[in-house]
Amino acid sequence: MKIRTLIVDDEGLSRRGVELRLRNAADFEIVAQCATGREALAAIQQYKPDLVFLDIQMPGMSGFEVLAHLPQESLPVVVFVTAYDQYAIQAFEARAVDYLLKPIDDARFTATLTRVREHVRARTAADQRDRLLEIIAEITGCGELALDELLARGRKAIDGRHPEVLPIRQGRETVRVSVASIEWIDAAGDYMCIHAAGNTHILRGTMKELEEILDPRLFQRVHRSTIVNLRLVKSLRAHMNGEYFLTLEGGHELKLSRTYRDKVEYFLSSSAG
Repeated sequence: MKIRTLIVDDEGLSRRGVELRLRNAADFEIVAQCATGREALAAIQQYKPDLVFLDIQMPGMSGFEVLAHLPQESLPVVVFVTAYDQYAIQAFEARAVDYLLKPIDDARFTATLTRVREHVRARTAADQRDRLLEIIAEITGCGELALDELLARGRKAIDGRHPEVLPIRQGRETVRVSVASIEWIDAAGDYMCIHAAGNTHILRGTMKELEEILDPRLFQRVHRSTIVNLRLVKSLRAHMNGEYFLTLEGGHELKLSRTYRDKVEYFLSSSAG
């Protein structure tokens, strides 16, 4: 699969530098080049690139302003290009995959392409999974036992205690999933994937609904689309931009966004105590 690439920079030599380096990467295809932010907005809408090399400082509209005008749910992978490293933190806050300092270092550029490939593959896999889950739900009716039934009656039936079992309807049968066996839960569009004891169960619902019924001493959100079983967290690994990676007992890694870092570190230290 070709990674469709847009180069945006008001300096012709800088655009040329990125273009020449990409010639050595056969899996990247340059679909267009732009000299201004407004040209970039039109090109992104027209070509729908997978990747944008985006200069930060441009006359009329900066790279940050370009991103601000794009729908957040459909942003391409972004690599900022800048002559000033003071923009590094802002670049990552703007959800850039990486940033390159001018003049561009060849080794650094190669490392950036590796990071881009990983993000594009992950995004493609996530899109395919979301569509697959929609098809599965349409065909089997799986996930139709919504959590609203449990919220409306189940909690009352167990005197307000947190449930030990989640009943999940799969086709014509209902699978009783032990809450203690749940390793992590991630959102996929309008559905959720509950990973438990080596199996993945799919249901329709929201993260907020699950948070309301799961014991917060055991389950905490570590990302806007991920809930983790704290008892199964083996280690925390620091990452750039204030993020961490959690490693579970089974070896699976999950990203801990900085939005939830303090809360989860508190619960982990409490569990250890």
